Amino acid sequence: MSTLAGVAVADGLDRSERLAAMRAGELGSVHSWELVTAVDGPGTRLTVFLSGCPLRCLYCHNPDTLAMKDGRPVTADEVLARVARYVPVFRATGGRLTLSGGEVLMQPAFAARVLRGAKELGVHTALDTSGFLGAHATDAMLDDTDLVLLDVKSGDPETYRRVTGRDLEPTLVFGRRLAAHGTRVWLRFVLVPGLTDAVDNVERVAAYAAGLERIRPGTVERVEVLPFHQMGRDKWHALGRTYELEDTEPPSAELTERVREQFRAHGLRTY
Repeated sequence: MSTLAGVAVADGLDRSERLAAMRAGELGSVHSWELVTAVDGPGTRLTVFLSGCPLRCLYCHNPDTLAMKDGRPVTADEVLARVARYVPVFRATGGRLTLSGGEVLMQPAFAARVLRGAKELGVHTALDTSGFLGAHATDAMLDDTDLVLLDVKSGDPETYRRVTGRDLEPTLVFGRRLAAHGTRVWLRFVLVPGLTDAVDNVERVAAYAAGLERIRPGTVERVEVLPFHQMGRDKWHALGRTYELEDTEPPSAELTERVREQFRAHGLRTY
């Protein structure tokens, strides 16, 4: 993940000025950004990671983005200047802008301003979100969002709370709202052996995704089953936080394929 090298930060504001600018969406807490291919949406993506998240996922691979204070103050105009710089690259590669985190919807006014500016530049936009704070997204924000990467971390409410420390229902409600609104979705499911791999848990997520398709066919463009990995473990250690999945192994190829087949059985394009 890239740092903010080369990006102007707004360190000169006092606390009241900073809060006012954040409420207006002029300023955000940005952790980092990176230019990558086919990871956070189609084509070459400029992915901007915002700081702050209400979830505490056991397998979080960006634990250094959980608090707003973990980021640096960056203006929406500065982010959009960066987007504008890459427009020729986007046009050549089919690339776009993705806002990720942390949790994007912790900073809805800032996200909305960046999304609006990106659309004015003719840039395809994506939000990478858990959906837990979906109520913070206005219809206008969704109008400026071409794709939502929706992380449905569990289909069973008890498992979801075990994984995230939060309730599942707000995510489910947000996904249904996206379908009704006509927003395209890539549904993501992290497969963790011994935690999210139960047949019934997976089946509930698959049935939910199929339900979004019934609300509006074509809503769920794809399902991505993401095998658990230990790439975030060193970050947890560096931050001095207890990492509960220390001894968890990545899923086998056989388990991963079984889960993908559960989604495919519901007619969902699955990777």
